[in-house]
Amino acid sequence: MAQDNMQLQRWELKYVIPEDVALALREFVSSYLEIDEYGAHRPNLSYSIHNLYLDSDDLKIYWGTINGNKNRFKLRLRFYADNPNPQAPVFFEIKRRMNEAILKQRCGVQRPAVEAVLGGQLPMAAELVGQDSRQLVAIQRFIELSTDLQAYPVAHVSYDREAWISPHDNSVRVTFDRNVLISPEFDARFTAEMDDPTPVFGNAVILELKFTGRFPEWFSDMVRVFGLRQGSASKYADGIAVKGEPHFMRPGVTGFKNMEVGLAAERRQERISRLARWLVGTGVSRQ
Repeated sequence: MAQDNMQLQRWELKYVIPEDVALALREFVSSYLEIDEYGAHRPNLSYSIHNLYLDSDDLKIYWGTINGNKNRFKLRLRFYADNPNPQAPVFFEIKRRMNEAILKQRCGVQRPAVEAVLGGQLPMAAELVGQDSRQLVAIQRFIELSTDLQAYPVAHVSYDREAWISPHDNSVRVTFDRNVLISPEFDARFTAEMDDPTPVFGNAVILELKFTGRFPEWFSDMVRVFGLRQGSASKYADGIAVKGEPHFMRPGVTGFKNMEVGLAAERRQERISRLARWLVGTGVSRQ
């Protein structure tokens, strides 16, 4: 099994850019980093990522992002549909934002055990991908959070990722995400098939600069030379906002219970308008 290069604690800066800028940045980044092994021999140097996001009936996690809560988290199941093994593991992930820092917890679970874990059952040791104690802590915390929220699958998000990593350590990572799609998903099917998918960022590319220590000097040079403008780009929250919250309400749920929803509606519209202006400003099409 290939080494897991996920950064468990990091800082993360996001930029929405057009494809021609992404291709120029690729040349610049290749002077400092090397292409991730998963994408090295694939078209456009990219591999497909699929995330199944969990949320409550009132989409509390989604509204936490729309409201701009400083300390928030997301619950998701990550899988790779191009893996030829039908028993390939599913990764339970908690992505938490604490002020400006990003903290991740992750546990790989054998696919036959996933349904039981979603039901609140702790997997047996043999059902875990690894025996690292951090994985056990991660899955325990995932179950606690999802149970407290009564969270269930609501959205399938997919995209193609081009990742560049440091050849020396795990301190720096640059990713280009293309073809970001979202669709409602209330079951755990773990298939690349999506029902009525909606493009989230059109043909824009989401550039993410990730680092665990100080901001690399060459990052500063890159931002200055290419005139990059930092902003927010949440594949999950922006995707729901663009497609519309009612699409992600579980059948039988007639309305949101969260009283903050009404207060956050204006912020949601502001976010959509800001995203539209951003895409127009960068010459990116929404289609």
